[in-house]
Amino acid sequence: MRDRFITFSSTLSVMLALAGGPALALETSAGEMRITPVVDGLEMPWGFDFLPGGGVLITEKAGVLLRVKDGRAEPLSGLPEVADSGQGGLLDVLVPEDFAQSREVFMTYAKPQEDGGAGTAVLRAVLPETGTALQDVQVIFEMTQGNSSGRHFGSRLVEGPDDTLFVTVGERGEAAAAQDLSRHNGSVLRIGRDGSVPQDNPFIGTAGAQAAIWSFGHRNPQGAAMDAEGRLWVAEHGAKGGDEVNLIERAGNYGWPVISYGTHYSGAKIGEGTEKPGMTQPVFYWDPSIAPSGMVFLEDSAVPAWDGDALVGSLKFDFISRLSGAPLREVERIEAPETGRVRDVDQGPDGAIWFLSEIDGTLYRMTPKTGAGEDG
Repeated sequence: MRDRFITFSSTLSVMLALAGGPALALETSAGEMRITPVVDGLEMPWGFDFLPGGGVLITEKAGVLLRVKDGRAEPLSGLPEVADSGQGGLLDVLVPEDFAQSREVFMTYAKPQEDGGAGTAVLRAVLPETGTALQDVQVIFEMTQGNSSGRHFGSRLVEGPDDTLFVTVGERGEAAAAQDLSRHNGSVLRIGRDGSVPQDNPFIGTAGAQAAIWSFGHRNPQGAAMDAEGRLWVAEHGAKGGDEVNLIERAGNYGWPVISYGTHYSGAKIGEGTEKPGMTQPVFYWDPSIAPSGMVFLEDSAVPAWDGDALVGSLKFDFISRLSGAPLREVERIEAPETGRVRDVDQGPDGAIWFLSEIDGTLYRMTPKTGAGEDG
């Protein structure tokens, strides 16, 4: 793998591209923005998160974890075998708030399973201050038996309170399994950082249920984030139409495949309609589908006019969707040549908006051209 070199801003302690040309000027509702490449040459990037001191971790679907720091991107060794097939591979990465003390990082990936299939799994590892080898790598969660399909692994990680993690798991192309509490398919899970199940999870006393399940009835949630009030949201793929934004409630049933605002790709009706007693409605849905991936709520950002809003990447139509209001509704599409298949989006420690373009193989940084967040 070739090195991917970057440099650091001497004034803001954030990463700016050494190569790749000038920043693009983009007009938005909050004024003109600059989109600057941070690191390019990525091969099917999937997730990223920030390290204290200006570094960043980036996953590549084929099973590569990159640490971008001190002017270069270097691969880290020590990962287990990854099933890089279809939508599976090395997926999300999470750097918890206590990283400076614990040195722990968490990742989701498609884990090969005994029958030749694969299922979503979570691993924990220690990232040492020096060297390129992960230490104490442990698989702390593995879903109930997956399958050989390359579809619908999820899979986002969100840090919860009290040393918990929220993990999104797709239904692996088995729609009915999303309503089966004996399987992890199509659910949001809540586990401890050691893989244990918190004793206040909703189904811990339900016979036959998987105790890690927090909510179920999901199709393929590839975006997840906490808002400023500490509420968990997910953005998930529907079928043809019916991509959803859901506010996650404890023990909530989000309806897939019984209810949906979309149709099968053939045009045939899905399930019983758009609503049913006991099943939670989406806060917002897209029709046509945008293929949402990655999600963040902005807070004290470099774009104050957007604080409190959610950003969600679109894989299908190559933009970043901005959602605002109560209830959330799409109010703007941030679209530029650089927003091709936005796989992940986040707010950096610098307040800027960062996003991964799968098409470009590039991590970008977006800031207002003038005022707060100006590059200099």
